Amino acid sequence: MSRIDAIAARQRLVDDRYYYLRGCGPDEEYPWMSAGDPDVPVNAWGPYTDDGAEPQRVRLARERAALAICGRCPVLALCRVYANTTTVDETGVEHLVEPEGILGGELALTRHRALIAHRHAATVGDTTATAPAAPPVRNIDDARTPQKLAVLDALAVELYDERVARRASMDVRTCNWHRSALCSLFGLDRETATRDELLLEALRHGLIPTSTRVVWDGLWPVAAAPTTDGARQRRIAPGIPAALLVPQPRARRRPRRASILTRLLHPRALFPAAALAAPTPVLEPAA
Repeated sequence: MSRIDAIAARQRLVDDRYYYLRGCGPDEEYPWMSAGDPDVPVNAWGPYTDDGAEPQRVRLARERAALAICGRCPVLALCRVYANTTTVDETGVEHLVEPEGILGGELALTRHRALIAHRHAATVGDTTATAPAAPPVRNIDDARTPQKLAVLDALAVELYDERVARRASMDVRTCNWHRSALCSLFGLDRETATRDELLLEALRHGLIPTSTRVVWDGLWPVAAAPTTDGARQRRIAPGIPAALLVPQPRARRRPRRASILTRLLHPRALFPAAALAAPTPVLEPAA
């Protein structure tokens, strides 16, 4: 349990530089689906509000999907601190600030059990006893989702975040989240990991074929995860020319063919230039 102010804990969470990459946030194109997985709705983290009882099989599947995304969230620790903050009501009873839903990778039941254990420890005089925080679970099978495989395939042939997202058929924010989650699943540091390191780990785990041809980064490695300020996906190495920071349009080479109307209006396209420039001979009558 956390003794810090709930408002301060919430503010720390939303002010974190990676808060915009949280998996439970809404997707830009489909706001009713989560950014971490387009197959998981955003209400998977909240309490069940429909009529009747939620089937156990449906509830367990919903909770597993939400917890899997929480385990890869870059703001998991701060979210867990806020989820376990408490407040005291008028009667002096301590309650959770967020008593419902899934927060910080923990079910509401888990947080309530930790609160009860904290109350019991305070009753017997052991104020140092706290519930152990469950570490994030890293399951490499979570990297085998169709979205993450599409991001890896796109990352092998593209360098710029817009092109990677377009090839992976998703928006840039969702693509960035998957790239950040892949770094966490592979145990890579999002601040220092490069694109080559991420693709090498994906190759080692069999997530991309060994025959995949990876486009070379050049002299300046491309970052595998968003930068610290979240402003751009491509970390800029020292000394890189400013002209290389802007994606250049791809040149399309097409054979230039003159139309029939152009050839009729401009007969030079039908005859050699030397023949047109030569003077027309004049025939003189015989003497």
